[in-house]
Amino acid sequence: MDEPTAPELTGRFEARYRTFLETIASLRPSLHRYCCRMTGSVVDGEDIVQEALFDAYRRLDTFDESRALKPWLFRIAHNRCIDFLRRRDVRRAAETADLAPDTVDPAEPVGALLDRAVEHLVLALPPKERACVLLKDVLGHSLEEIADLVGSTVGGVKAALSRGRSKLAARPESRPPVSVATPELAGLLQCYVERFNRRDWAGLRELISADARLRVADRYAGALADSPYFGTYERWPTAWRLAVGQVDGEPAVIVHLLEGNAWQPSGLVHLEVVNHQIVRIADYLPCPWLLRAAGSIDPGEVL
Repeated sequence: MDEPTAPELTGRFEARYRTFLETIASLRPSLHRYCCRMTGSVVDGEDIVQEALFDAYRRLDTFDESRALKPWLFRIAHNRCIDFLRRRDVRRAAETADLAPDTVDPAEPVGALLDRAVEHLVLALPPKERACVLLKDVLGHSLEEIADLVGSTVGGVKAALSRGRSKLAARPESRPPVSVATPELAGLLQCYVERFNRRDWAGLRELISADARLRVADRYAGALADSPYFGTYERWPTAWRLAVGQVDGEPAVIVHLLEGNAWQPSGLVHLEVVNHQIVRIADYLPCPWLLRAAGSIDPGEVL
């Protein structure tokens, strides 16, 4: 058989790339929903999704076209989540978790326990049980798909589902804990928001370290000093205001856009602070699914 020519290889990759873009356009919100519930953070979940999609793009030329693209992307994201949890040292706690008896039929989901408002309860589960419950009861994957994704057997998935559902059924419903910002962080966030809303870019830079990093989802990652970040907001075609609020109990800067006569929370900005200065800004306004995936939102007051 003749080897494929360079134009043939290029054409195959372009077709594969188009399929890749079409798939992630529809799949991304559910990918984020899975990753944010695995990690317990809408921000960490989005970072993992972006890293997973970039990893997938780099490996796209090696993807086996005979396989479905969606499970492959979920597998990459799942592995990234597990790596994240290991780095956060959750693995040790999971390994020592008590195993509940297998008393729940794995064919029956836990129903109301897993509505969007209480998905955070799965954080009480070890990673494998968490993944199986999320994939089956929240995202509707088959047992066979889950087994392939998490590197287990159908029997292993059934057992993990049974344990996870039993533990969730035994837990009282609760809201995510509220994280109270330190006075220093609260003051810095409020100052950042006030100066941003005044378009006081010079005053804003006083709060930010000279070597601060910026990440605007899917659009830019690098040094803040090399980006047109503030100018982009200044030229934004839609009226906007920032406010200090909370997302899933964590302090956050919420971006509101004016829709009609009302301000609507439309995105969030995450600030990393070290030694009284902002060292990293992550802007997720281009990711509207973040706020939709959050279990609870306090958008703050827009003045």
